[in-house]
Amino acid sequence: MSSGVAARRDAKKLVRSPSGLRMVPEHRAFGSPFGLEEPQWVPDKECSRCMQCDAKFDFITRKHHCRRCGKCFCDRCCSQKVPLRRMCFVDPVRQCTECALVSHRETEFYDKQLKVLLSGATFLVTFGNSEKSETMVCRLSNNQRCLILDGDSHCEIEIAHVCTVQILTEGFTAGEKDIHIYTCLLGSQPASEAGSTRATGMFLQYTVPGAEGTTQLKLMAGEDANGSRRQAAAWLAAMHKATRLLYESRDQ
Repeated sequence: MSSGVAARRDAKKLVRSPSGLRMVPEHRAFGSPFGLEEPQWVPDKECSRCMQCDAKFDFITRKHHCRRCGKCFCDRCCSQKVPLRRMCFVDPVRQCTECALVSHRETEFYDKQLKVLLSGATFLVTFGNSEKSETMVCRLSNNQRCLILDGDSHCEIEIAHVCTVQILTEGFTAGEKDIHIYTCLLGSQPASEAGSTRATGMFLQYTVPGAEGTTQLKLMAGEDANGSRRQAAAWLAAMHKATRLLYESRDQ
């Protein structure tokens, strides 16, 4: 990809919405797959009471809209201002109690896991049914739209084309090593983690524009003694968290 095309894809602009200032992609098609659209606000005329505590609105009890869900609340039930990076808000915005809890949890992804995904990690990568593996660095692109794999060859996979993610983990139960696979079909509820485990690899199924069926990709952490295996495990754990956010985005 040329630097000019990459620059256009990463270009952003500042826009003002009823909810506040947002720094959004200049071209909507290049938005982050983790992003959420702003909700439609419940019209004032349709809301005479708080949708949480049922307090009646009047000159003293004013109504406020949650910027995440769009519902109408009193100040007591919608007083928190919390970062909402999935909607690209520049500043923290007013949210109801329930939405604020969700946004707080997502802040950890943006502050920690996303940085891990952008930094990348080294894996043994197998494409399709090939018996040969290639050592490659896998990372998330800066605009969060692609997985980029670099080694002797180069590959880019659009996140929007990924349909299945399987995280291979290992753990210890009753003194023995167990191997587990957690699967997430992007369009169904993702699996939950169980017990104390460590991610060791990942299977991806994705579609290729113009091609029939799906393509499979396998990433496995190496067995070396340096920090790359630990870094790969952290990257896989971050990818598992990202998969959950992708499910939520597609479920909106």
